[in-house]
Amino acid sequence: MSLFKARDWWSAVLGEKEEFDQGCLCLADVDNTGNGQDKIIVGSFMGYLRIFNPHPIKTGDGAQAADLLLEVHLRDPILQVEVGKFVSGTEMLHLAVLHSRKLCIYSVSGTLGNVEHGNQYQIKLMYEHNLQRTACNMTYGPFGGVKGRDLICIQSMDGMLMVFEQESYAFGRFLPGSLLPGPLAYSSRTDSFITVSSCQQVESYKYQVLAFATDADKRQETEQQKLGSGKRLVVDWTLNIGEQALDICIVSFNQSASSVFVLGERNFFCLKDNGQIRFMKKLDCSPSCFLPYCSVSKGTVNTLIGNHNNMLHIYQDVTLKWATQLPHVPVAVRVGCLHDLKGVIVTLSDDGHLQCSYLGTDPSLFQAPKVESRELNYDELDTELKELQKIIKDVNKSQGVWPMTEREDDLKISAMVSSNFDSVSQATDVEVGTDLVPSVTVKITLQNQVALQKIKLSVYVQPPLVLTCDQFTFEFMAPEMTRTVGFSVYLKGSYTPPELEGNAVVSYSRPTDNLLHSPSPILFLHCLGWIDRNPDGIPRVTQCKFRLPLKLVCLPGQPSKTASHKLTIETNKSPVSLLSLFPGFASQSEDDQVNVMGFHFLGGSRVTLLASKTSQRYRIQSEQFEDLWLITNELIIRLQEYFEKQGIKDFACSFSGSMPLQEYFELIDHHFEFRINGEKLEELLSERAVQFRAIQRRLLTRFKDKTPAPLQHLDTLLDGTYKQVIALADAVEENQDNLFQSFTRLKSATHLVILLIGLWQKLSADQMAILEAAFLPLQQDTPELGWEETVDAAISHLLKTCLSKNSKEQALNLSSQLSMPKDTSRLKKHITLLCDRLAKGGRLCLSTDAVAPQTMVMPGGCATIPESDLEERSMEQDSTELFTNHKHLIVETPRAEVSPLQGVSE
Repeated sequence: MSLFKARDWWSAVLGEKEEFDQGCLCLADVDNTGNGQDKIIVGSFMGYLRIFNPHPIKTGDGAQAADLLLEVHLRDPILQVEVGKFVSGTEMLHLAVLHSRKLCIYSVSGTLGNVEHGNQYQIKLMYEHNLQRTACNMTYGPFGGVKGRDLICIQSMDGMLMVFEQESYAFGRFLPGSLLPGPLAYSSRTDSFITVSSCQQVESYKYQVLAFATDADKRQETEQQKLGSGKRLVVDWTLNIGEQALDICIVSFNQSASSVFVLGERNFFCLKDNGQIRFMKKLDCSPSCFLPYCSVSKGTVNTLIGNHNNMLHIYQDVTLKWATQLPHVPVAVRVGCLHDLKGVIVTLSDDGHLQCSYLGTDPSLFQAPKVESRELNYDELDTELKELQKIIKDVNKSQGVWPMTEREDDLKISAMVSSNFDSVSQATDVEVGTDLVPSVTVKITLQNQVALQKIKLSVYVQPPLVLTCDQFTFEFMAPEMTRTVGFSVYLKGSYTPPELEGNAVVSYSRPTDNLLHSPSPILFLHCLGWIDRNPDGIPRVTQCKFRLPLKLVCLPGQPSKTASHKLTIETNKSPVSLLSLFPGFASQSEDDQVNVMGFHFLGGSRVTLLASKTSQRYRIQSEQFEDLWLITNELIIRLQEYFEKQGIKDFACSFSGSMPLQEYFELIDHHFEFRINGEKLEELLSERAVQFRAIQRRLLTRFKDKTPAPLQHLDTLLDGTYKQVIALADAVEENQDNLFQSFTRLKSATHLVILLIGLWQKLSADQMAILEAAFLPLQQDTPELGWEETVDAAISHLLKTCLSKNSKEQALNLSSQLSMPKDTSRLKKHITLLCDRLAKGGRLCLSTDAVAPQTMVMPGGCATIPESDLEERSMEQDSTELFTNHKHLIVETPRAEVSPLQGVSE
C-alpha cells in the first residue's frame, strides 16, 4: 500500500462494457501538427477508435466534449494501434490499426472550423491488407536498415510472421516450434525480431535470416524444397526465463548499446543485445503492464510497472524509487507530452478507465470524523441492565438457555402413499424386462405454524427405485400454511431393491424475528451480535419415512416346490391365512390353497411363502438367497400389524435354525471380486492412457519435423491403443454397474442376516440398531472406502469392547487409515466370531461400563479375541458345531407334523 496516490490530471471513461488490452493504447502526434504535443489514441475490442487531446481547465477535471477529437466505429475488434511512417513517398505519420483479419492504415487530419463548433478531425483510409491468418499482435520499424519509412510485421495466432513493406506484402515465415504466440518487438540496432515462445524462451531472429528462409507458403514438402532451395530458419540466440512473458520492450541508451526488457509473470528481465542477462528483478505482486524509458542518470533505465493491486512502481534498474496508488488496474501504460506538460503518465484499464496523471507527494490520510459527544445517564443504564437480567433469570428458571420449542411445532411433515398404481405409468427408460413397469404416487405434506424461509425438501429411495422428482424448494412459507408436493416412484433396474422404505428430509430456517417476540435469552444473544451474524435465521432439519407397497416391485406368481435356499420363521401364535396377510397377491384359481403363495419379482426371481396348518411356522424359499429378505421382512411386519389389530400384544417371532453364513459369505466374495476387478481394470486403463499420450507426442513430433520421416507404424499403434482404451473404459463402466448391483444384493442379504440374528438371540431395538450400524455403515461403495474394510473395523471394535471377556481386552487397535484388504478371510472370521460371542451370551451395548464382567447365559463362557491366527483357527473349530453351513436352512419337525408342501395338497 502506497502512502501517495497518483495525481489525477485528466481522466475519462470510455464507452459502456467495452474491453481493452495492452495494445489498445498509443501516444503520438498522429495529426502531424509538429508542435511536439502527443495525442492519445485508444482502440477497443468493440471496434471503436478514439483520439483524445486533453485540455483540462484545472487539475483533476474529467473529459470535456472538446477533448475528444475523433470517435469512429470500425466494426471489427481493434487488437493494436501504432503510429509510424507507413505510407510510401512521404515521411508523415500515419495510424496503423490491426484487426483480427485485416490491417488498415489511416491518415488523420484536422480542418480549422469557421464556426463555434471548433476544429473537425477525420480519418482517411490509405490502404489495407486482408490477412489470410488470424492476427495476434504486430511491431514496426526500419526493417533491413531502410531510411525514412517503417515496415510492419504481424504475428498470427499459429506463429507465422507476415512482413509488409507498406502497401505490398513482402513474405511470411513460420517460427520453428511455435505453439502459442507471444509478445513481439523489433530491435533496430541488431535488425532482429525478439519474441518469447511457448517454451518460455526469449528468442531472437535476424531480419535477413527471415528474408532468405523458406517461404511460409511452401511449408509442406514441395519440389523446390526437395531440390534444396531456400534456407532453414535458424534462431540467432535464445534464453530460458522459466515463465511466460507479458510484454517486451526495446530501449536504446545510445547508438552503441540497447537493452531488451522482458516482463514475466513474476520477474522482469533486462537483457543485452546478445541475449545475456544484464539484470533481473523479482516482483512482489503480479504485474499487469510495464514501460521502460531512459533515465536522467547515465547508464540506467527507469521502468514503470503496473500490477493487479492498483499500484504503479517506478524502478531504476532493480531499485524501487517510487510507488503510487492508481484508481484501477492498468493493462497499458505510456508516457508522453500533453498540453505542454512533459512526462504525463497515461494508463488504461481493461474496462475503459483512461487516466492522465503525474507523481506527487500529497499524502491521502484518513481522518476520523468528529463524533458528537453526549452525557451518559448512568441511572437509566442501570435500570435497563436490571430489567434484562431479570428477564434472563426468569427464562432460565422456566426453560433453560434455549427456548423449549419443538421442531414439530415449527413444521410438520407427513407422507401418504397412494393405494393404487398410477393410471398412466411414469416409468421411463427402465431396464426391467416386463412389458409395463408400474409407478405409484407419493404425496408429501408440509404444515408450518410459524413463518419459515429457505425450505428444501429432499426425497430418497433405495436404488434401483427412482423418483420422477427428488428436490423441492420453497423460498418462504407464511404462518399456518400447507404445501403438498407429489411425485412418482418406480423400479428402473432389473434387480430387487434392499428396502421399500423412503425418506423425506426437510431443511429450513426459522427467522430470528419469531424468537424475539417472546422474552428469552435470545434477546441477550441478539445483543451480543450472534443473531446478527446469522441473518438467515436458525437452521433446522426434520424428516419422515414412508413405506412403498410390495406390489411395486413384485407380482403374484406360481409357487415352487423346490428351491435352493429356505428358512423357517417360528411364531408364538396360530398361523394366519396368507390371503389375509397378502390380499393383493391371491390367485383366484387357488383360493382353497390358503397356506402357500408365490411372488414374482419384476427382476425375474421368484419366492415362495408357505404356512404350516398344524404348527406356528412359516417357510420362505427361493433360488437366490438375497431374494428371501423382502418377503421375510414383509411377512413379519404384516403379522405384527395383524395381531395389533386383534389387540394381541405378546406376539413374537423367533428363528432357531442354523445361521446361513456360508450363503452370506458367497455374496461377500462376489462383491469383493468386482472390487478387485475394478482396480485391475482402472490400472490397466491408466497404463493404456499413458501409452496413448506417448504415441501422440511422438506423432506430433514427426508431423512438426521440417524433414519428413516415415511414421514407422505409429499411426497403426495409435489406432490400436485407442481401441484398447475405449474397450477398457467400457469394461470399467460395466464392472461399476455389476459392482453396484452386487452391493445392492449384499445389502439385502445383510438385512436378512441382521434380522435372523435378532430373532435368534431376541435382541432389543437398541441392540439391533448397533448391529445395523456395524453391518450397514455405507450407502454405497467408493474406491477410497469400501464395505469390507468398514464392516471389518466396526465388528473388530465390537469384539474388542462390548463382546470382550474383560476390560483389559478393550484396547482398540485399529489402523489410522482403512485400506482395501487382500481378501475377505479376516472379515468372515470376525463375523463368525461375532455370532459365536452372541450365542455364548454376549450382548451389544455402547457403554463400556456394562461390558465387563458379562453375565453368561449359555455354558462355556465368551472366549477372548485371538491375537494370532492359530488361536483364531482353534476358535473356528470350536464354533463349527454351532454354525454348520447348509444349503437348506429348515428346522427339523416331528414326524407327526405335516410338511408345508404336503399342506398344499390338503
